[in-house]
Amino acid sequence: MEKHYKDIFLDFDDTLYDTHGNADIALGELYEDFALHRHFDKFEDFHIPYWETNLDLWKQYAAGEITRDVLIVERFRRPLSKGRGLENVSVEFCLEVSDRFLELCAVKPGVIDGAHEVMDYLKSRGYGLHMCSNGFHEVQYRKLEACGMKDYFDTIVLSEDAGANKPSPVYFDYAFRMTGARPETTLMIGDNFQTDILGAKASGLDVMWFNPNPKENKATEPVNYEINSLREILQIL
Repeated sequence: MEKHYKDIFLDFDDTLYDTHGNADIALGELYEDFALHRHFDKFEDFHIPYWETNLDLWKQYAAGEITRDVLIVERFRRPLSKGRGLENVSVEFCLEVSDRFLELCAVKPGVIDGAHEVMDYLKSRGYGLHMCSNGFHEVQYRKLEACGMKDYFDTIVLSEDAGANKPSPVYFDYAFRMTGARPETTLMIGDNFQTDILGAKASGLDVMWFNPNPKENKATEPVNYEINSLREILQIL
């Protein structure tokens, strides 16, 4: 290892916690709970537009272009409006669906392969471990409990508390104040190149990009480390 790190900032969603996989399960349950088969010929007709919309909205949210309230409504209004009889779906119904979706997601225990092993290792090595997430406050703590990861972290830094999302320097400045970490001895590990990696680099941190799909995703700027599986961390740190 070229550098001695004292603190590690870790993204949570889709870096440690299998947010996409857990959300897929929750979407299936949601489809049944609201009998959406009455409006769609098949689950995929709802499922595919949901993910396309969600990806787009989270990019806008991270960039500060929309509020969380807009995200919560729109990520269901757009896919639902493709269903028969739901062309003018109400905000109230979107919020009802969203509340149920977040309840379903929050109790799912699935993690990325190797996550617990890696966190056990990092904890045993004495690093200060700090979760750095743009996820919603009321859901993230429940997800941490559900997957058994809460006790790994010395600090939990959420964007809603920071008043800004990653990649904003405002977020990282808040994270340094909350954790007592210093940029020159801190490593950021995350899967989102824009929010985690570029945001951390701009704030003076070394970065480790978790890129499980290297054929599809390529770094647009140099990184200190790129890993394709979490267990590679065991050989680096």
